[in-house]
Amino acid sequence: MRRLYLRDCQAGEVVEDVFVISQKQLSTTATNKLFIKAFVGDRTTQVTARIWNASRDLFNTLPESGFVRLRGRIENYQGNTQMIIEDLWPVALGDFDIADLVPQTSRDIPQMRTKLVAICQSLRNRALLALIQAYLDDQKLMDRICRAPAAQSFHHAFMGGLLEHTLNSMEVADTIVKFYPGLSRDLVIAGIFLHDIAKTWELSYECSFGYTDGGQLVGHIVKSAIWVEQKAIEAEANSGVKIPQQLIDVLQHIIISHHGIPEFGAVKLPATPEAIAVHFIENLDAKLMMSLAATRGDLPAGSEGNWTEYMKAMGTRLFRPDVAPADLDSAGQTSPASPAASPEPGKPTTLKVAISNPLFEAAGQGPQKRK
Repeated sequence: MRRLYLRDCQAGEVVEDVFVISQKQLSTTATNKLFIKAFVGDRTTQVTARIWNASRDLFNTLPESGFVRLRGRIENYQGNTQMIIEDLWPVALGDFDIADLVPQTSRDIPQMRTKLVAICQSLRNRALLALIQAYLDDQKLMDRICRAPAAQSFHHAFMGGLLEHTLNSMEVADTIVKFYPGLSRDLVIAGIFLHDIAKTWELSYECSFGYTDGGQLVGHIVKSAIWVEQKAIEAEANSGVKIPQQLIDVLQHIIISHHGIPEFGAVKLPATPEAIAVHFIENLDAKLMMSLAATRGDLPAGSEGNWTEYMKAMGTRLFRPDVAPADLDSAGQTSPASPAASPEPGKPTTLKVAISNPLFEAAGQGPQKRK
């Protein structure tokens, strides 16, 4: 186990360990001296790093994205943590635990994949089922869904995050659609499955999270919509089932509107009940994941106090404590661990607030950029 994760580092500390380095840039100072700017990260967060008095040879030896052993000094610059790299060395696979460096889902990926496939295959519309089956039959794509993060930093920013986010949203949808007669379960489930599917193509995630050239130029929303037409052709050829153009149009509409409003990247406002449902369900999962990571569970050093820092994506600071911890077990009996189990005679029962939710790891905050 690593002795010190980046999110727990304080200004003034010197760290020496293996980290992920990415997005290197060679620049010059005001006095015309070369320096290197990059990102350095581990499974908990990434920070801006600089190498002063650099050279082109040193720049060329650094990987575009890879693992290096380095020694660096942690500083606070304009309110942000940064690292000044003093020395670095190449490192071989096997000399470190990759789980320390790349954040990963804590859930069982094969189990999640099995659940996701089962929900997809429960669709009752023949054309829609044939179309979705064309995606499920693409093993390379399904393997990438199981590995990809759902975002670079916003939410579910860990390996397996896309699968977790998609399955969470599908299971929420499966629970609530029964309360709204007339709402098409098939379209909602299929729309959630497809809404972020091109994140597998938009993001790079071999050892650090970033954007591919295509991801920067086109983005997952447009690409996901394009894939629907391509998979429809495959589905018709493989199954013999005609995929109606109107079905393709409605699915593409769900994809291009799922960010809700243009400010967050939506090409169109949601204009069907199913598009509205997909937008709110997947956004609920994203926002809850982000808020829980910031308020509950294993919080980084410096997170003391009842309130988080201002979170741009939420438009506010968040209150951390869970003020209603469970005092009763599933049978309605007082928990042995509850303060109410054995109050001192003559004293009123008081509740001790316990903040505990191990389901979520703290994730780095990013700019207000929707998924």
